This record gives sequence, C-alpha cells and structure tokens, in this order.
Amino acid sequence: MKFGIIGAGIVGTALAVQLTKAGHECVGVHTRSHSSYERFCTYIKREHLLLEELVPDVEILFITTQDGMIRSIAESLTAKGLIIPGQVWIHCSGSIPSTVLRVQEGLPVRCLSLHPLQAFASVDNALEIISGTHFGVEGEDQKLGERIVNDLGGISHKIRADQKTLYHAGAVVASNYLAVLASLAVELFAEAGIEGKEALDSLLPLMKGTLSNLEQVGLPQALTGPIARGDVQVVQGHLKQLPPNLVDIYKRLGSKALELGEGKRAIQGSTYPSEQLNLLKSLLSEE
Repeated sequence: MKFGIIGAGIVGTALAVQLTKAGHECVGVHTRSHSSYERFCTYIKREHLLLEELVPDVEILFITTQDGMIRSIAESLTAKGLIIPGQVWIHCSGSIPSTVLRVQEGLPVRCLSLHPLQAFASVDNALEIISGTHFGVEGEDQKLGERIVNDLGGISHKIRADQKTLYHAGAVVASNYLAVLASLAVELFAEAGIEGKEALDSLLPLMKGTLSNLEQVGLPQALTGPIARGDVQVVQGHLKQLPPNLVDIYKRLGSKALELGEGKRAIQGSTYPSEQLNLLKSLLSEE
C-alpha cells in the first residue's frame, strides 16, 4: 500500500519505518515541526510535502499528531477538498474514537483507529519494542487494521468505540499509575529511612517480581501480601502509621485487593474466615 504520515512524532516515525520494512511505500510526510521532520529523516528519508501534494497520492493516511490536533486535521482536509473516495484515514489515539475524523456526513473515506498499547520513550525504543506490542483496533475497516498491525509485528484487539475512553483509562492505570504507585512507595520508604534513588532501586526488583507473577500466573493468583493472607494485624499496623494523606488511597487499593483475594481463594476452593473478612472490610472501609 501507499501511505502518508501527518505528524512526525515518535509513533508516526516508527510506523513509517516498520511499514516500509514490511514492503509498503511511504510517499511522504507532513509536519509543522522542522525538528521532528529532521529526526524523521534520520530514520527514513522521505520528502516533506504539502497536504495538497501528499493526500491525493496515498491509499492510507496516518494522522499521528497530538490528540488535540486530530479533529482539526480532518476539518482542514475536508475544508481544502482533499477527499479521496475510498481512502482510509487512521489516527493512533487511545482515548478518541475513529469517528472524530468524520467531520462531515457522507465523507467517502473510511475512518479507523490503531492505538499501540505501549509507552514509547523514543523512536529507537519504539522500533525496539513495537514488534509484540498490543494494539487497540476500532473503526470502519477492522480487517484492514488487523492486517496493518500484523505487518507491524503487533497483536490486535477489537475495542468498542462507545467505551474507548474506559479502554484508555485502563491503560493509564496500568502504565502511568504504576509510576505513581512507585512514587508513593518511595515516599513511605523515605519515612523509614531509605530515600530517593536508593528507595526506588530497592523497590524495582519487587515490582518486577510482581510483573513476572502476573505474566506467569495471571489474576487474581498473582496477588500476594497481608490482604491476600488475611493478616488483619499487619493491615491495622499500616493504617496506624500511614501519613494521613495516604490513608484513603491505601484503603481504596486495599478494598480492591480484598476482592482479588476472595477471587484467589475461590479458585483454590477456600474462603476467608468470616470474622477475618469482616474485620478487613471494616478496616478498609472509607467511612
């Protein structure tokens, strides 16, 4: 296929490189940033084209700008009359449905969204890990989306457009909030005398071990710790010593951990003793 890129950021550059390696033709790129275009050309040399030059010459148009620019790009293409019947417009946002591209009723283009479920720190990092990355696919031509993901070396998953925001929220919890949890743990370690980098270095093997458990045995079996064990005294001790600003967070996470703990025990054919379960629920109550 012949494709074009609007927006030469990390994702757009990585897509252009990987799809070219898979045998597709990158016709050119359009971006407002000179520095982004220069970086793009260090990975794949393609002309910087005006929209009027790029759009008519491609079958697939990737709009890999920041989320807030996606609709305005579609509006600009429509206003300029750059509508090629049968062309496919694809954006890569995880939070916005593909319908954001359909700025006018009856546009003779197909709209699609391919979202890489990965945190790319740089183009080099993206090119290293994009193979094996999971993608959320949503829109009017999911079969095409699946083929593109396959050419990228990825794994595709169909997602519902009307619940895409929740899909993105799940990704935020798993990725961004993992860093937040690490920050909270570092804060608690500092209170105990292990500070800064030393605290994070101490915690990372533990966090990696949990990720390994999740990979090996899944949920809810990967849950360990005092709530999984039903150790009421340990939980009481935590709540007594926690800084006041962290008590509510601990309780909310603990309540979710207790749900997982019940699921884990059910799989094992057991339950929490009723007194122990009631005490844990009472301790973790937000009241």
